[in-house]
Amino acid sequence: MAKLKIILVKSINRSKANQKATVKALGLHKIRSSVEQLDNPQIRGMIKTVSHLVSVEEI
Repeated sequence: MAKLKIILVKSINRSKANQKATVKALGLHKIRSSVEQLDNPQIRGMIKTVSHLVSVEEI
């Protein structure tokens, strides 16, 4: 399966509660932190929820 590199590029301070929870569920903590996740529909849905806060690259 393909992998995605997800990078947090904006702060979650003024985000809604569900967006904060989604960022934490993806494994991101601080700005410029990054994680690698498998490319599947569940992760894609989470990325769509916080697309304005993260940057995504295919690996």
